[in-house]
Amino acid sequence: MNKVALIIGGGRSLGAYLSKRLGKEGYHVAVADINYENAVKVSEEISSTNEVKSIAVKVDSTNEQQVKDMVKEVMDKLGRIDLLVYNAGVAKSCKITEFELNTFNWCLSINLVGYFLCAREVSKAMIDNNIEGCIIEINSKSGKVGSKHNAGYSSAKFGGVGLTQSLALDLAEHNIRANALMLGNLLDSDMFESLAPQYAKKLGIKESEVKQVYIDKVPLKRGCSFEDVANVLTFYASEKAKYCTGQSINITGGQVMH
Repeated sequence: MNKVALIIGGGRSLGAYLSKRLGKEGYHVAVADINYENAVKVSEEISSTNEVKSIAVKVDSTNEQQVKDMVKEVMDKLGRIDLLVYNAGVAKSCKITEFELNTFNWCLSINLVGYFLCAREVSKAMIDNNIEGCIIEINSKSGKVGSKHNAGYSSAKFGGVGLTQSLALDLAEHNIRANALMLGNLLDSDMFESLAPQYAKKLGIKESEVKQVYIDKVPLKRGCSFEDVANVLTFYASEKAKYCTGQSINITGGQVMH
């Protein structure tokens, strides 16, 4: 029996890569995204290149009813959910004195509240169906150390660590594990590309010089790749990591070590 993975924010960039990788690993894959067209494109590629089923689901992860409907649709169409990957995320770089409340709330809503809603609803489905499942949050090194000009994002990611640990404690009796992956800078991601102009302004350098500055901060002297994330994720989702829960796992090239 193939396991089923549900990826929130699976329609592009890192989320699309992880969705496709899980398909290659033998999971049936539900690709959930606020952009339905992106989700359909990724889902169709998974179905056409792997001997697994894949469906696309439109969802706003901050909308409680939409999250409930998403979980019901996945259960109805694929029969189970063994793995939840919460990959939805947003960030805006801005000094704290200029950080607007609606921007701060936006960061909290998508990065943290959406994670809470998806984890809550998926855990209900896992418990109701006696599934010894796994919940994995795509977090960031900004969830372990403060991030200059990133108050909203860092606050939400620190909150994600606390939520992950609380999930691990609440769900341990059901043999459902929860872990967070603390990523270094994904220099080739859509998010980093969108923030590059803001980082250039923050650092007082040309936009073309931003990536090298972030590479120079890393002991292993490169950014975090999509493959780096997928390799760690597939391990922590597997039976090989069945004794690991409530952990915040660094994938930072040594930039953050605690």
